[in-house]
Amino acid sequence: MEFFLDTADLDEIREAYSWGIADGVTTNPSLIKKACDKLKASGSDMSLASYIEEILKVADGDPVSLEVIASTEDAMLAQGLFLYERFNPIAENVVVKIPVNPDMIGDGEVAFDGLKVIKKLADQGIPVNTTLIFSPEQALLAAKAGAAYVSPFAGRIDDELRRAIGGDFDKTAYFPEEGEEGYDDHGVVSGVDLVSQCVDIIAIHDLNHCKVLAASLRNPQQVRECALAGSQVATMPFGVLRDMVGHKKTIEGMKAFTADVVPEYSKLFE
Repeated sequence: MEFFLDTADLDEIREAYSWGIADGVTTNPSLIKKACDKLKASGSDMSLASYIEEILKVADGDPVSLEVIASTEDAMLAQGLFLYERFNPIAENVVVKIPVNPDMIGDGEVAFDGLKVIKKLADQGIPVNTTLIFSPEQALLAAKAGAAYVSPFAGRIDDELRRAIGGDFDKTAYFPEEGEEGYDDHGVVSGVDLVSQCVDIIAIHDLNHCKVLAASLRNPQQVRECALAGSQVATMPFGVLRDMVGHKKTIEGMKAFTADVVPEYSKLFE
């Protein structure tokens, strides 16, 4: 499984890459805004364009998703082409992020502009990461349109299922917890289940040009189960990636091994 860092924070990206396990970066307008605010607070005069260029350089050829902000076909296509033409020459690693259904009205209508743009960009050899996937059928449509990645939002589906059950909940907790009442969203019973169904439906129909990118992951257990489900990529916040290496028994073992070191063994390293 490839690990993408879901952030636009350069410090976090550099740190994760120093560990030797990062394979790419995903950004979105909210993450870019957070990074801009941090820049301004630090007194930096670096432009946003230069900041994005630095992200691309740190990723060193690994995929970096940059998202459009429009919601109509012509505008999304123009923005997608701009992002690719402006930034891809830096490190040849730009992936354009397009929403599967950019409907902004919410009156029951759906918009096919996203699929049209995916098709047009893919036809030009521009890789697309389809965002805001909440059903396996959306993933299937995006893959058929030519997307290089489909991003099912596991954590947000879990939030939706929890709200249907009612009561307060911790977004970072694994769902469903033991004893937690079940519910489904049109046959999807959890975020991990959504990812698993996306993996299955794309594999069954030989859409091998498209990778499932498990997104909106909130804890290490979700990452593990998405890996077991066959998701080729997982994108997660820095904190989730950091927490994956921890376990209390590892700490206990380190303390025990260190306490048992004999002087003769220590001298081998002198």
